[in-house]
Amino acid sequence: MVNPHIGSDFDEFLQQDGIHEEVTATALKRVIAWQLNKVMKSKHITKTEMASRMHTSYAVVSRLLDDNDTDITLSTLACASLAVGAPLKIEFAINSDEPTLP
Repeated sequence: MVNPHIGSDFDEFLQQDGIHEEVTATALKRVIAWQLNKVMKSKHITKTEMASRMHTSYAVVSRLLDDNDTDITLSTLACASLAVGAPLKIEFAINSDEPTLP
């Protein structure tokens, strides 16, 4: 008996199930929340202090640090970056087999 999944990768599996974008967004948000939490802890910044530095509410900071809430704007990320004094770097990882953009 031949296994139809041999040779496919996890991304293909997620695409077939129609959840690739959702899973990718959640994974990225978890990394962002983890990194921001780590910086905040290292600098002893509480959620309340973070909200004050960002000129926003405690609830916004809580959503920012919620690793399951993927609704986040670039503006909020940039503001958080400035609030903790850590540069924000966002980039597309280009496969080396594909031609690069000019």
